Amino acid sequence: MKKIDAEVIAKDLLKIHAVLFRPDEPFIWASGIKSPVYCDNRLTLTSPEVRLDVENGLAQLVREYYPEAEVLMGTSTAGIAHAAITAHLLNMPMGYVRSGAKDHGRRNQIEGRLEPGQKVVVIEDLISTGGSVIEVVNALREAGAEVLGVASIFTYGMQKGLERLAAAGVENHSLTNFDVIARTAAEEAYIRPEDVDRLLAFRENPSDESWIEEGKG
Repeated sequence: MKKIDAEVIAKDLLKIHAVLFRPDEPFIWASGIKSPVYCDNRLTLTSPEVRLDVENGLAQLVREYYPEAEVLMGTSTAGIAHAAITAHLLNMPMGYVRSGAKDHGRRNQIEGRLEPGQKVVVIEDLISTGGSVIEVVNALREAGAEVLGVASIFTYGMQKGLERLAAAGVENHSLTNFDVIARTAAEEAYIRPEDVDRLLAFRENPSDESWIEEGKG
């Protein structure tokens, strides 16, 4: 099996337009923040070649950083398919965690069998501010699981997210990150080389929109 590194995943995501850079025409996030990047890792599922790289990569992360893992738990909804495929590759059980408990049936928030004390790795597609994955980790901890950490496809590396994860005692390892994708996008001519600094300025402080004006000079 070939080694899946950050640049391979970056090229994969760019090739299928799972990550789009538009520094001159920013996207608007739900929070109202203007962003030069849009990420939709669900597109990896519809590209068999990229999907194989992603799932093999996630399996490598679990083997390398969490060799004691007993169960994989996907985040709802984007992490479910990735957790299922990665668990299949590793011959491990899996489940997923809802954003909240169901209001019917058994009122589960955690789907799949989870025994108290089991060592769990959370599979997530994207880490930005870290809030949603921390909620998943907390639900698993409340159920008695020992959460070893998170394996994710992509992280922005935002300071707020890093601080939140550290405060919650959550370890994350991602297949690729914002810096690598920005550099690769410039090398592959998806963006101009001079746009990389603008993208990194956004990453450092998403609420500061001065990077937009810098591109108009």
